[in-house]
Amino acid sequence: MVQVGDRTIEMENLDKVIFPDIGVTQGDLLTYYHRISGVMLPHMKDRPLTLQRFPDGIGEEGFYQKNMPDYFPGWITAARVEVAGQDRTQRQVICNDTATLAYLVDQGVVTVHIWQSRSDKLHYPDRMIFDIDPPDDDFSLVCRAARRLRELLERIELNPYVMTTGSRGLHVAVPLERSQRFDIVRAFAKKVAGRIAKRQPDLFTVEMRKEKREGRLFLDYLRNSYGQNSVAPYAVRALPGAPVATPLDWQELDRDITSRTYTVKNIFRRMGQKKDPWKNIHEHAGSLEKAKNRFDENTA
Repeated sequence: MVQVGDRTIEMENLDKVIFPDIGVTQGDLLTYYHRISGVMLPHMKDRPLTLQRFPDGIGEEGFYQKNMPDYFPGWITAARVEVAGQDRTQRQVICNDTATLAYLVDQGVVTVHIWQSRSDKLHYPDRMIFDIDPPDDDFSLVCRAARRLRELLERIELNPYVMTTGSRGLHVAVPLERSQRFDIVRAFAKKVAGRIAKRQPDLFTVEMRKEKREGRLFLDYLRNSYGQNSVAPYAVRALPGAPVATPLDWQELDRDITSRTYTVKNIFRRMGQKKDPWKNIHEHAGSLEKAKNRFDENTA
């Protein structure tokens, strides 16, 4: 039994090894999420989650789960969401407290993925996301793409933030006022990515089909859709070494860094030296409508 706040959670497998390469157990994962929760939870607040579960550790096959199981306790908050393209709804977990995060760990959840919108306005995202993965292992090209996005976005007076995904690349996130639906946000994200690709067509592309990318980096704007999600800041990835999706300052891209630089083993040393670069990110939300006008005026 584990006491988290005023909740008692029955956890019986704390010694189960989740990351066999480094010996990280379920108890270690619980400790990590408990310690990071004060920084992580504001980024997850009121957002439907997709859960990536590995009941037998990452050495065995895991699965993604969107709908909240009926056996989850009644104190777990959920949002009822329309399932895209289907005439039905489902409940998805909302994680606004440490106890919920701890319960998810007990259920074999390693990684949490979040929507770009919140439960009170599900069709109106409050962030725009660009997912940047290298076509090979060239992380410097990922950093180059992120900088190009930053330059263009700042020119149209939006405020981009950058984060390692803990996997292969970076996310560039732009906080937005919640005034436009997903289709409008996605169309604009495609225009921004397309402009970058047009200027350096030998390096970047918005071509969705892999066989047509010809080794170029795909500027992925597709997460800007209803029901799509992205890895939560400070979530642990189900990969060797237990890497952590880590918000960065832009200047950190100039250092010797990769998407997996920060892990459960070193993230708190970093947190002791640097505050969360994404703290209060949504205090800097921009107007997409104004940005669209500036884009047309200034980036031809």
